[in-house]
Parts: sequence; C-alpha cells; structure tokens
Amino acid sequence: MRHVLSLLELSREEILALLDEAAALKAEGRKRQRKLPLAGRVLGMVFEKPSLRTRVSFQTAMAQLGGASVFLAGSEVGLGSRESIPDFARVMSQYVDAVVLRTFQHATVETFAAYCTCPVINGLSDTYHPCQALGDLLTMREVFGDIRGRTLAFVGDGNNVARSVAVGCGKLGVRFVLSAPDAYGFDAAFLDAYRQQVPRGELALVCDPAQAVCDADVIYTDVWTSMGQEGECEQRRRSFANYQVNAELLAKAPAHARVMHCLPAHRGEEITGDVLEGERSVVFQQAGNRLHAQKALLQAMLR
Repeated sequence: MRHVLSLLELSREEILALLDEAAALKAEGRKRQRKLPLAGRVLGMVFEKPSLRTRVSFQTAMAQLGGASVFLAGSEVGLGSRESIPDFARVMSQYVDAVVLRTFQHATVETFAAYCTCPVINGLSDTYHPCQALGDLLTMREVFGDIRGRTLAFVGDGNNVARSVAVGCGKLGVRFVLSAPDAYGFDAAFLDAYRQQVPRGELALVCDPAQAVCDADVIYTDVWTSMGQEGECEQRRRSFANYQVNAELLAKAPAHARVMHCLPAHRGEEITGDVLEGERSVVFQQAGNRLHAQKALLQAMLR
C-alpha cells in the first residue's frame, strides 16, 4: 500500500481487510494485549489545519504500535512558501517512515506524494478525508454487522467527508443518499471519479431531507461551514436552515436508524444537542474508532 490519498485508490478487499484488522486491534486493546509491530518506526505529521481527533488518534496509534511521531504545524514549516512542496517532501521522507498531511488544498497532498519516497496518508484535505470514512465504516459494522444493502443518508454539504463516506459506502455495497441544497451537492469532477472507480455504487441525490432519511439505516451530518469557508458562514446558515438533523427529522427515519457526525459539532445548527446525546447517536463510538482504523492503516503501510 503506497499512498492513501482517498478511498478511491483502495479496493473493496483492501478496505475490508483494514476493517477486520481494526476490529481485531480494538479487541486486543480492551484486553491490554498490545503488540509493538512498528517499533523503531517514525510517523511525520504536517498539519496546516487545526485538529483534535486526527492528530491525537494518529499519535496515540503510533505509540500503541511501538513507534513514535513528529508533529509539525504548517505555519511553522511554511509548506509551499518557505520551502517548495517537492523539496519539503524529498527531505522529510528521508527522516520518517510515513507522513500524514492535513492541508487546505488536495493538490498539496498530491504534489507531496508525487515527490515523497515514503507512504503518504491524507489526514484531511478540501476534497477527501479517507481516515474519517474508515472509522465510520468500522462503526457501521459494529452496529449492524454486515452492512451490504444498508442505506446511509448524509444530510448537509457534499464536502470532503461526504465524498469519502460515499466512496467507502459504494465499495462496500451501501447505498449513499446525499441530501443538500442544489448548490451544495457533489461536483462534476467527483461524480466522474466515483463512476469510474465505483461503477456499481448506489449514489443518490435527494434535496428533501425527509425523503432522504425515510429508508435510512444511518443518518450522517457534518458542519455546514468547513475550515477555510468561514467567509461563507452566514450564506450557508441560510441555505442549510432546513437541513438540521433534529428530533422531527429523526422521527421520519426507521426506528433502528442511528445518527453519526464526524465532529466537531455545532449544536443547534446542523444537529441539535438532544439528538447528538440521544440513544440513537453513535457519534462518540464513531470518534473513538478513528484510533483503531488508523492503527490498522499504519500497520498495513509500514509493516
């Protein structure tokens, strides 16, 4: 496994193998039976954007697998300004065994990977968030077992998380429904890539959120305004006003449906506090699974 810039590059079999290993690692962790397969390995982390779950879960994953990590804030290293991205990549990859990048632009990740001589993981870009999707799929399997034939309704922006979850769902036989205002659906470039790489995937766009969730096993939402879009905040609040995941919307879904959110959440905007904290929410189980999915990914790339 060379680089993981999106889930488009992984096969169904590779994703399933990662999820199986993640579940096994989670079970080992509960029993305090930890092996150290990455002893002596070092993970480099270069983040242009703030992070809680991605940073802490990757650093913890490396520690629990016996390795170490080095964190660099983008503002400190001047990625692409103080030093060119190709130069940075060629030097960094001689010091560490793998690199996690968290960037504003997906082109930065692609350029870095093109010049890097060690594996590169996309820890979030404006286009994809593959590590989030792996943790989400692991959570769905814990809740439902075999997830083939299930339906996930994503209520909100067709953003980096939505794209990644859509790809993961498509590769594992889960129907994905995006419910967003017309101007905030999936872009043409993504839809073309999806159709090429996931030709059998079921992907639907449904503007009405009530219709989108009526057959959903999972109702997923994310913030309406992602990092880097702060100037659009007020316009987005107006556009997404009818796309809040609340008790009224949840009542239109099947009784077994579960609620997911990648966090951080803006309570009272895209989701209400009672739903986030409710008995149908698996949000914090989902957040915890980032650690286990990323441990499996690091093992697969560095062993």
